[in-house]
Amino acid sequence: MPTPEVPTPEAPAAEVRAAEAGPEYRIEDLAHHSGATVRTIRAYQDRGLLPKPERRGRSNVYGDSHLARLRQIAELLDRGYTLASIKELLEAWDAGRGLGGVLGLVAEVSGPWTDEEADRISRAELDARFGGVPDDEAVADAVALGVLERVPGSDDEFLVPSPQELAVAVELHAAGVPLKAISVHLRELRGQVEHIASRFLEFTTEHVFARYLTSARPTDAHVAEAASLVRRLRPLAQQSVDAELARAMRLFATRHLQQHFGPESPPAQPGGASPVPVPAATLAAVERLVGRENAAAFITGATERELQARALDALTLPQQGIRQSDQRP
Repeated sequence: MPTPEVPTPEAPAAEVRAAEAGPEYRIEDLAHHSGATVRTIRAYQDRGLLPKPERRGRSNVYGDSHLARLRQIAELLDRGYTLASIKELLEAWDAGRGLGGVLGLVAEVSGPWTDEEADRISRAELDARFGGVPDDEAVADAVALGVLERVPGSDDEFLVPSPQELAVAVELHAAGVPLKAISVHLRELRGQVEHIASRFLEFTTEHVFARYLTSARPTDAHVAEAASLVRRLRPLAQQSVDAELARAMRLFATRHLQQHFGPESPPAQPGGASPVPVPAATLAAVERLVGRENAAAFITGATERELQARALDALTLPQQGIRQSDQRP
């Protein structure tokens, strides 16, 4: 009977060490298995998103942990996270907090803040909804504002993130408002709404979320609780703005109607308007912005918005001041 071959001690020990270490990759191999390019891998290392490889003589050696991290980054990028936010999430993971909890909080904050669903529209349908006359400049302006988004690989189809916003533009244009004036108004409105959103965020941070933003890293339980609060408070911003906008529109629309049709209103002058001198430099700047044919409507709208802003300022005066102003003739 043949004597069984007994392996030397060195062979099993080497195999165990190899098994414990796991597969090893050169950077080219890592790029092949992860789908990332060599340049991308090096960029992730420079940004601190990917741990440095182990140095073996003159070579860099990567392991399964690097491959897993690259796949994790790719998945987060597909979900819409920026590299900066991914770095924060991965640092939270490395610090011992559950990545799932952190992702839950980020998903609540960065997810949609409305139930409205995006839609698609063809260029032909878009032109038809705005009177049937193609306007490439207006389309480019809508894309710059984010009202429309180009669909990759298609020149004749657009994504509409907010169909309601587009519908408002359609109705305003049908009522006679030039497209350029609508764009100018939207830019101004967006700035004011962003200010409101910023103030609401500061308000809720101060009174609700401050306890989660201490210098110490929050626990998984705190992160989950914060995500739940975001989910509960998310609709409140829109609800409060809707209520206040309805109140303000009722107030100013009533005043506007009284000014034009009230018994104390002076009779309208022939021609319906009085000439007002505008500095030549101002008029030229307005014409460059919205076009000569839209200059009068733009100046009129800007004047009305200024009057409304001053009326809003007056409403914020102390109650005594309001009573005194009400007593003025």
